[in-house]
This record gives sequence, structure tokens and C-alpha cells, in this order.
Amino acid sequence: MNNVHQSAAPTARWSPQLLSDVAGAPDLATAAELLGSGAIPVFPCVPGGKRPLTPHGFQDASADLGVIDSWWRRQPDANIGVPTGAVGGIDVVDVDVHDTGSGYAAFEHARRAGFVEGWAWMVRTPSGGLHAYFLRTDHRQQRSWQVPGKHIDFRGDGGYIIVPPSQVTGDDGISRSYQQIAVAEDRRPGPVDAAGLRGFLDPPRPMRPPPDLPAVGARPDKLAAWVASRPEGARNGGLFWAACRMAEEGHDLSATTSLLGEAAYTAGLPEREALATIRSAYRIARRLGPVTDPRPTNAVEAVGL
Repeated sequence: MNNVHQSAAPTARWSPQLLSDVAGAPDLATAAELLGSGAIPVFPCVPGGKRPLTPHGFQDASADLGVIDSWWRRQPDANIGVPTGAVGGIDVVDVDVHDTGSGYAAFEHARRAGFVEGWAWMVRTPSGGLHAYFLRTDHRQQRSWQVPGKHIDFRGDGGYIIVPPSQVTGDDGISRSYQQIAVAEDRRPGPVDAAGLRGFLDPPRPMRPPPDLPAVGARPDKLAAWVASRPEGARNGGLFWAACRMAEEGHDLSATTSLLGEAAYTAGLPEREALATIRSAYRIARRLGPVTDPRPTNAVEAVGL
């Protein structure tokens, strides 16, 4: 069963009043029905936990009041799950608190940099962490991701959250609720740039070049021979690097595709993948401009080889 609801405009379904009504509902069944009445799909999760009770998890979420009533009549104390992303109309930045660390410092750093200023409201999680809700203003895909080293998760397309007034039972045996703690009242909420936030929290690290990396300015045949010798796991990165060098040296796309494409096939890359990599290299190299020093640009060096 796949009942996820996407027809309503994303921002039309959520309001501070709705979340306040849901958080203050007398029971979980009423809260779930309030969300369904607002065209927000929900699904039941285990009482005191986060695991879905439906066969296909959040993919079974529904805003049909009859379905919702049936679920919570069978399990009145089921927690409430809501799909994030375009399906649920919200994206959520999840600030985790664990024995191994807290995400609050990273969240504050991102806030000062302007990446998480547009939250609509905030919810305290049972662990002492934070859910910052952002309204999804369009159906542009923003996939869920995690940055474990910063204790920050992003719940977007392909994810879900547990919402108030659900409760989670901790390792200490105590049940604690999700609690609404703040609403944006002095400004208009805005969307979150998930890719920008992830790049800020976990920027790409320059990779150490392999010892046999050809020098900038190497002849095309040398570049091709090097690409053909790349082992599995290094083929795409090597082809990308060599194609950037060809672009920077002024070779046209067709000549590079013919020479390096053949070398990539020899290394074991499928034709379609090799062609896509070469085209991507040309787009990036042309945007960055010609090389002005004897080393590749920083942006290109950051690509793993």
C-alpha cells in the first residue's frame, strides 16, 4: 500500500497553529487526525519508539482519515511518523545529542553562517536534541543525509520524523515527549539549502594525488595511457582529471572524447559513464577558466582520484 499524499502545495499544509494544536492534542489518535485533516500524511510507529508499524514504513503514510482512524484504533498509543521532503511538506534539520557528542555547536556555527536561519519552528526531541522544521516551498528534490562527525542529520526526501506529542522511552526506562519550543514570529520562514548546509558541515577534502599522476601540460597520449591504466575505484576520478587537463589545454570536446573515451573503455568504464564524466569535466573546467599556474585548480584537485 502506498498512500503518500503529494497533491497539496507544500507550504499550504503547515502552520504554527496546526503544530500547536497537534502538540496540545489530548491523545495521539487526535493528533494524527489533525495532521490528516491538514492533508499531511502520517503513519503509526511503535509505542515509545521510532520504528514504523506499517509494512513499508513511511511509504505507507496516508492523509485518509478513515485509514488513520483504523491505525490508531488498533494501536492507540502508537507514535506518529510524518514523511519529510515534498511528501510531507517539510524538511527537518536534526540536531543529535549522544554520549559521543552533541550537534548544537555545529548547528550554531551553521546558523551564524546563514544556512539555517529560515526555520519555521523548533521541537525538542526526547534525547535533548532539536528538530528545526523548514517549509518545503517546491518539489525540488533534497535527499536525506547524515554528517555523523558533526551530529547533524537532514530529513528530506526519503526520510521521516516523529512528531509531537509522541514519546520515546530512553535506556533509563523514562518516557519523554517531543515538545514544540519555538515558532518564527518576527520573520517569514524560508526553505533550507540542504546541499549547501551539507557542504558547509562536511566540506570536500583535497585528495593526495597518486604518485604516477601526469604533470600539467603532459601530451594527450600520455594522459590517455594514464587513464587506461587506472584500477577499479580510480577510473572515474582519473578520467575526470585528465579531461580537465585536455579542456584547459584547449582541446575540443570531440577530440578528448575520442582519445580519453577509448582509454576509459580500456580501463573498464562503461561508454555512457565515460562520456558523462568527460562532459562534466569540460563544463567545470570551462567555468573555472584557464590554468594560470603550473598546478591544477583547487576545485579540480579536490576530486578524488
